[in-house]
Amino acid sequence: MDKDRVVHPLKPIVDENCQILILGSFPSVKSREVHFYYGHKQNRFWKVMAAVCESPIPTTNEEKTNMLLEHHIALWDSIASCVIKGSSDASIRDVVPNDLKGLIQGTKITKVYCNGKASLKYYNKYQKATGIKAISLPSTSPANAAYSLERLIKIWKETISIDDE
Repeated sequence: MDKDRVVHPLKPIVDENCQILILGSFPSVKSREVHFYYGHKQNRFWKVMAAVCESPIPTTNEEKTNMLLEHHIALWDSIASCVIKGSSDASIRDVVPNDLKGLIQGTKITKVYCNGKASLKYYNKYQKATGIKAISLPSTSPANAAYSLERLIKIWKETISIDDE
């Protein structure tokens, strides 16, 4: 597959009550195909977030969105467009960042967590204007085989504190 510029096709999940922002790097091929975040069946993001939120695992896009927003969690990606080969973060080039400062304005977001090292890399490179230091969490990607689902849940739950007030 040739590398081609791809534009981020998904809107952020966010509302004015969000206190936490979770960032990926860029949607996978599968997520772009299904038009929703973490669309690959083997990606463990939704199972991990259900555990963090102490909620049932959501199955529909509406349930996924509602679970995040009910817990004041926003979801987006660091990159607006890039040249990428397939879903490989390692192949990402010629990045145009998303406007995270614009996204955060009008919310209560004070914490940013990055789902994996690539997201943190691009956040740190392009998003200094947010004024929020990001914390990196191990990627929920199926490519991150070094982490079991149980280990991911433990680390994510220990790191993310949800204030449901």
